[in-house]
Amino acid sequence: MSGSYDNLNTQNHNMYTEPQHNGSGYITPASRKRGTSNWIKFGIPVAIIIIVAAVVGGVLGSRKKSSNDSAASSPQNSAAQASAAASAAASAKSALGKFAVATNSEFMMPIYPSTTDSVAFSAPTFVPSTDPKTSWPEDSFKPSKPDVLSVRPDRPRLIAPNYKWQALPNLIANDPYLKSWNDTIFGNATFYKSQPPVVYFNDGDSGILDNSRDVKRRIKTFAYAYRMTNDSSWVDRTWEELQNAAGNGDTKFGPDDDKWNSGHFLDTAEMSAAFGIAYDWLYDMWTADQKSQIRSTLIKYGLQPGVTQVTTSAGWWRNNITGNWNCVCNSGLTMASLAILGDDDSGIAEQLLKTTVDNARDNCANAVSSDGTWAETANYWYFGTTGHAEMAASLLSATGSHYGLMDANKNFYKTGDYHMYVSGQTSLFNYGDHGPNKYSTTANSVIFYSAFYNQPQYALFQRDQYDAAEPWSMFWYQPNIAGAFWDGKPLDHFFDSGSDQWGSMRSTWTDINGLYVAMKAGQNLYHQTHNDLDVGDFVLDALGTRWAGELGSANYRSPGYFTSAAQDGQRWKYYRKMTEGQNTILVNKANQDLNAAPTIKFGTSNTTQGPTTVLEVEQDSTAFFTTDMTSAYFDASSVKRGIRLLNGRKQVLLQDEVTASQGVQWRMHTNATVSVDSSKTSATLSLDGKTMKVQMLNPPNGAAFTTSDAKRFDSDPTPPEPDQENPGVTVLIIDLPAGTYNLQVLFNPQWPGSVNYVTPPSVNLDQWSLRSHDSS
Repeated sequence: MSGSYDNLNTQNHNMYTEPQHNGSGYITPASRKRGTSNWIKFGIPVAIIIIVAAVVGGVLGSRKKSSNDSAASSPQNSAAQASAAASAAASAKSALGKFAVATNSEFMMPIYPSTTDSVAFSAPTFVPSTDPKTSWPEDSFKPSKPDVLSVRPDRPRLIAPNYKWQALPNLIANDPYLKSWNDTIFGNATFYKSQPPVVYFNDGDSGILDNSRDVKRRIKTFAYAYRMTNDSSWVDRTWEELQNAAGNGDTKFGPDDDKWNSGHFLDTAEMSAAFGIAYDWLYDMWTADQKSQIRSTLIKYGLQPGVTQVTTSAGWWRNNITGNWNCVCNSGLTMASLAILGDDDSGIAEQLLKTTVDNARDNCANAVSSDGTWAETANYWYFGTTGHAEMAASLLSATGSHYGLMDANKNFYKTGDYHMYVSGQTSLFNYGDHGPNKYSTTANSVIFYSAFYNQPQYALFQRDQYDAAEPWSMFWYQPNIAGAFWDGKPLDHFFDSGSDQWGSMRSTWTDINGLYVAMKAGQNLYHQTHNDLDVGDFVLDALGTRWAGELGSANYRSPGYFTSAAQDGQRWKYYRKMTEGQNTILVNKANQDLNAAPTIKFGTSNTTQGPTTVLEVEQDSTAFFTTDMTSAYFDASSVKRGIRLLNGRKQVLLQDEVTASQGVQWRMHTNATVSVDSSKTSATLSLDGKTMKVQMLNPPNGAAFTTSDAKRFDSDPTPPEPDQENPGVTVLIIDLPAGTYNLQVLFNPQWPGSVNYVTPPSVNLDQWSLRSHDSS
């Protein structure tokens, strides 16, 4: 069971926010005429220019997972044949280049060509190689008894030892991904260099986290540019950024006694990591006086406050906190301490290393549940895994061991699958809080995990994403990787840890226009105070847009926003956190029970994608997810919900079975324009030039679609401060009085071409199976 943030709330440590981030309320990225959604802005290098390439060819194919489908499982597939196939895949990859031909400008998702390449698009693998053009050399630093206080003799220590820098130019010349990332990093470096140093901005009690992560992003990039060019102007620009963050620039940077805002220690930890990277990666370029200044600033504003954190109750994040706070704070202190270890006469670096590593192993490493789901939300996965990966990678490179960070939790490796399946056709299944701007935070931890856990599909998935191009990727990526992440990858996955419980279903891995549905059950508690009251919540993508989506975070600085341990907690009075702000069932217009403990059932035809980017699944391919969520409601004796894919994954059925003593309301938030027909039992949704038909099947007497703005009921309790508005969001509603209902809603995306839409039979949720809806 994860720890809560109760102690955080009582100490008045408000969580972070960013004004831009909290204002939109758009579920999906808005059109270019309205501007992009705020989460898309987070962390995207400003200098990237997206070039849309032509899509070529077209071949249809599908594969079902069975004992006969996989060549790897065939008795005739000898080790020699496998090696030959892997080598062929590596050659094909080199000839083909980057698999994605463009990035969608609205959702920032990769676009793949309509083609089949059974060699390049083969099963994911790492090809054994010692060729310096395609593989990293072996690290000669191999201590027989690694010690956190004993570091490698050469610099850099953090993430990228010198032998990797020496090998990198040759690898860049021979790998299209490394070449592309390197170009992007230099483009970003040039842009950051042209900007003035980061301007201090303390966002109220929420701190300077944006500042810290922006400084870290810049320093990583500047230091990388120097080490690849030996151009000392990058060192000079790094020094300017360091001087500014130390309070020695042209403008004031925070109060003299606490420039890095240690009261909100995430800020301090990220700034400490930034200074550690600068000290280590540019070590040979700094004068003795510059090194002394960097160390003294780092100790005064970062590591000394860190000692207070690890030795007093100020460090609340150390005690049974398995979310991003533990990972980020321990990581920043560890990286900075490793960087100055041996040069630090104060002993503070040693003192911290004796506690941060063990604490992260016991807490941060357990942020992943038994099914791979992150303890908080899909967006907070980014912050937590970035901290975890940076810390583990730095310990491995600097000392030769991860000290249990990578294997204390035997299920940690599964979090790569979590990230892949929580990523829809257009965006994340972004339930709960989304978090602040990402800046130096990316999903590139999965590239690191890919190599460590021998899971090549993770890196193959991430390398085509918009945030892949940054310095960590250059050293975590294994150029001897080959194949396609989608080849043999099941379209569906179900996560069944009692705290999480959610399902992910899709029609394709490689077409942004495909179908994606995700729905969750799980507990309303124990998500590090970033959750919503949202059992039964779902999202739906089709035709290249999101039809049912999430409102995301409210204002983190709102009074009581993180007071959530009680049913009447102030958090549950804000619309975006209340049950009515989710895509689920309301009973008596009331919030769900905080102590909900739903149960689930699921099934899948185990359809997998083969060596093609255009997948036409078989007609009987299906998946479903059901939940008994009765425990989430106070005025109902039974509430069950199920969602399933129909008609070769072209249609979606959402079914609710409810017996309630108070009124029942079905709710779905959408950015679409909604037109309810004259019968009131069907509606047409229009968005981004596409159309979705929504129809009630066998509607109960009096059932009718209506719409409203995305705002609270007049009868709701008044929140401590007004909700943010949600412009452009419509709620599609079905309102029913107390009673017993079987409510079936069919979603028919209006696919191009000739599609034979089916009307499924009525089957009670308890009788749902893979074949229960075959007849029509």
